[in-house]
Amino acid sequence: MTNLILAAIAALIVGVVIGVLVGRSGQGSTLRQRRAEQQIEELRNEYTRYQAQVNEHFMESAHLLRRFNDAYRDVNQHMARGANRLCNDEDWLLELEKENARARLEGTGDRNDAEPPRDYAPKSDPKEKGTLAEDFGLAEKEQKA
Repeated sequence: MTNLILAAIAALIVGVVIGVLVGRSGQGSTLRQRRAEQQIEELRNEYTRYQAQVNEHFMESAHLLRRFNDAYRDVNQHMARGANRLCNDEDWLLELEKENARARLEGTGDRNDAEPPRDYAPKSDPKEKGTLAEDFGLAEKEQKA
């Protein structure tokens, strides 16, 4: 009977050892799965923060551009009002007409001497090959080859 009790105790100890080993091997895979889920959650949170930062950046950029456009429009309006208030339009128009008339009178002699632009290089000799010829600028040996 003592042998039977010793065999039962030995079987119990072997069963506990096997149970612990099997339990730990099962925990390893669940532990890896929990770590992977935690990493996924961290990446998801980081991506959400990144999206928020991008949105904030572009919202601030839009606000600054709007302020810049408003300031530009204000400066443009200020310059236009100042020009209207400070410049005498009649004197300016008379001066402009005088300048145009003077330019027209001085520019008439130049029009007759003008030559249209050329899209080719002029030749000094009619027998000479022009720049548009296929063999222009090639040596004799290169032409024969």
